[in-house]
Amino acid sequence: MTLVQLALAALLLATSLQTQAAGSKDFGEYQVHWSVLPSTFLAPEVARANNLQRSKGIGIINISIMEEGDNGQLVPVSGQVEGKVANDIQQVKFLAFRRIQEGDAVYFIAEYQYLSGELMTFNVTARPTGHQQDLPVRFAHTLFSD
Repeated sequence: MTLVQLALAALLLATSLQTQAAGSKDFGEYQVHWSVLPSTFLAPEVARANNLQRSKGIGIINISIMEEGDNGQLVPVSGQVEGKVANDIQQVKFLAFRRIQEGDAVYFIAEYQYLSGELMTFNVTARPTGHQQDLPVRFAHTLFSD
């Protein structure tokens, strides 16, 4: 199972367990999609293969930049993603996103630390390759350790 497939399976589980684990924002021809999940949702072999730490208190944020194709279908595109996350007492940590490509899928993943039940606010900026304007998204999410 690829990381994309596993992330989607984990996302479905996370969505059923915790509301608002995923979302998107429309910018016209582009959309930015995000999902957040505990790293423990990843199978140990998938975490190892992708150099991700699997531990309670470590969350994973997954960002995808999508462009509307000629046929109206959304197509993943490359670009750059940067961001930061703040906890409920405004301690800010910068997110180190890594670009991952599997077949046609392109996504950006970063790890962050959290305390169970802590509200985390994400400020992420995506910029598709060749696009001059930043695509900023801001959202909050709470994860609980399993």
